[in-house]
Amino acid sequence: MVEWLTPAVLEQVATICREAGAVIMPHFEAEGMAFENKDDARRSQVTEADTEAEALILPALAALNPAIPIVAEEEVAAGRVPDISGGEFWLVDPLDGTKEFIKKIPEFTVNIGLIRNGRPVLGVVYSPAGNDLYAGCEVLGQAWQERDGQARAPLSVRPVDAGGITICLSRTYGQSVELSHFLERFTVEKQVDAGSSIKFCLIARGEADVYPRYGGSMEWDTAAAHAVLNAAGGRVCGINDGPELRYGKKEFRNPYFVAWGGPEIGAA
Repeated sequence: MVEWLTPAVLEQVATICREAGAVIMPHFEAEGMAFENKDDARRSQVTEADTEAEALILPALAALNPAIPIVAEEEVAAGRVPDISGGEFWLVDPLDGTKEFIKKIPEFTVNIGLIRNGRPVLGVVYSPAGNDLYAGCEVLGQAWQERDGQARAPLSVRPVDAGGITICLSRTYGQSVELSHFLERFTVEKQVDAGSSIKFCLIARGEADVYPRYGGSMEWDTAAAHAVLNAAGGRVCGINDGPELRYGKKEFRNPYFVAWGGPEIGAA
């Protein structure tokens, strides 16, 4: 098979994310926020920004390679699920962190990830409110960030500090018994609460060490940031040192997982 993934493709995906962010921001900045509740297990919400951003992303990705199917959050919600048996497909969350978005908390992202045989091999995460973009592709050996107005810089996880770790937790989900037991394994120096895929990106840029997820999530929530973190030297695996998180599962639901930074942290 001819390798179609090139640095130009990664740049184009980054551009698509930025363009989707430009569609989203006027909704975020407007007064009031209309939304609908989805009929799903997570009682999630959808806004006009979600649907408009996804409408921009889908044809743009199809233009990159028409042979690659696209699994997108709002398309799946509408019952439109492509055949992914070929093993390679896009996973798209046009607006990750809708709860934060509705509450006017600037911690939402545009997520685009590429899956090959169950693994995320390319990902771009864009935070429109902060104008921060994170990109990673193991195939190309690239992991970089472009933060608001700053020059492009490499991404890399950090070594573990002997004095304690920085842990990322979801702003939406409270602390559970399982999470409390997990935290007993470590000396926690600092806790950072954040929404959307930003938690993965904090680890990828060396500002945090671990993100345990004891709560529901979907594959489009994690694929892009998982690829970025992998390319930056981290990993995402099941609870209790389980295998790497895989993609293309039934109904695209994730099990509980942990995103790790430096290799020493997972061995703690």
